[in-house]
Parts: sequence; structure tokens; C-alpha cells
Amino acid sequence: MPNILVVEDEAHLAEGLQFNLEAEGHSVETVGDGVEAAALLESDGDRFQLVILDLMLPGMGGFEVARRARASGNYVPILILTAKDDKRDLIRGLEEGADDYLTKPFQLDELLARVRGLLRRRRWDGAPEGDSLRSVVIGGATVHFDRFEIETPSGTVNLTTREAGLLRALLERDGDAVTRGELLEEVWGLRPETRTRVVDNFVVRLRRYLEEDPSRPRHIVSVRGHGYRLVR
Repeated sequence: MPNILVVEDEAHLAEGLQFNLEAEGHSVETVGDGVEAAALLESDGDRFQLVILDLMLPGMGGFEVARRARASGNYVPILILTAKDDKRDLIRGLEEGADDYLTKPFQLDELLARVRGLLRRRRWDGAPEGDSLRSVVIGGATVHFDRFEIETPSGTVNLTTREAGLLRALLERDGDAVTRGELLEEVWGLRPETRTRVVDNFVVRLRRYLEEDPSRPRHIVSVRGHGYRLVR
């Protein structure tokens, strides 16, 4: 049974989310402020399979909660809920490590669909036994999708779900070029025409992990006017 953490300071909304998520068969814990949520995710985040996180929280905002969770090595999927309908907030949330974004007011069916999608993606990113992409060697590094880790000559690097998803999407193309729009749609669930540099920013991260010289990449290669391709 998936265990979901709901971080929401509006009690009626937190209770409504808990009721509906439990009706879907999930176990739910609720927290009403950012400081408590950050401490929980930093110290005991492994017990959650998903976090639903409001941005406007007392004590500490949702962006900082997400950032601290990722900095501590916790890569649980995060769905941001916010009253702010601003593309800048969406992009910032993704860049802080969030996996999805939903603005208030929202339809319950849409939220539940996104929850199901993130839980499926978590299992997909985790790569079940027998999956050919469970562990992959790229140059001098070994990517472990089941552990969200990359073993490099200089040490082990933890991956977020989006980093793992981007890397896997490139690997599955088997060296073919992939457009930014295709990656936005497949990995982030955004429209292909969305104007953002999220893909490029995440490629920069992956190059730091995989490339001997990130300024002269040999494995995640830019394709001018198109996107990227991966050379193992």
C-alpha cells in the first residue's frame, strides 16, 4: 500500500485529500507546516512513496522543503499544489526537484490521475527485476535505476526521479536524437511547445555526473537545432 505525505496548512483541504486518497487505497499522513515536513523528509523520507506539497506554508515554503529533501538524498516523487498560476513557479518547482505541478482550484479526478501517474513512474524509474535497463554502463560510470544512483570513478551520485527519467528516455532511443519537446512531454508531462530550459538544465546536471569533461561531452551529445542523443 503506497504511503503518501500530504503537506498542506489548510485543514479542510488536507482532510479532504486524506479522505479521497485513502478511498483510493493509499495510506496517508498529513503535516501542516514546512519546517516539520522538511525535517520528516530529511530524517525519515524513505517511508513515503509520494509527497503532495503546498507551496504557501507556515515556517518554510514548499520550494525550500523540496530543495532540502533533494539535498538530503531523498528522491521521493513530489507533486506541488499551489494557488499560484505562474509559469515561473512551475519552472522553479521543477528545478528544485518537484515531479509534477497542479494549481488550485483543481479537479479531484485530475489530482488522483496525477497521483497514479507519479506512483507508476516511481515503479518505472525503479526498474523492476529483469528490466534490461536496471543497471547500465555509460563510459566510466554505472547507472543503477533501481537505486537512483550513478557510480563514477570519483564517487556515487544520487539521482532525482526526473534525472533518472531523462537519462532513461535518452537510453531507450539507442543513440537516436530526441527533441527537447519529446523529452518535455515524456519526462515532465509538459506540452512539447512549452518555453523552458528545464531539459537543458537537467542535461547539464547529467553531464556533470557522466562526463570526464562536461564542457566537451562525449556521452550526452547536443544535436544542433534538434535536441540530444546519448552515446554509451
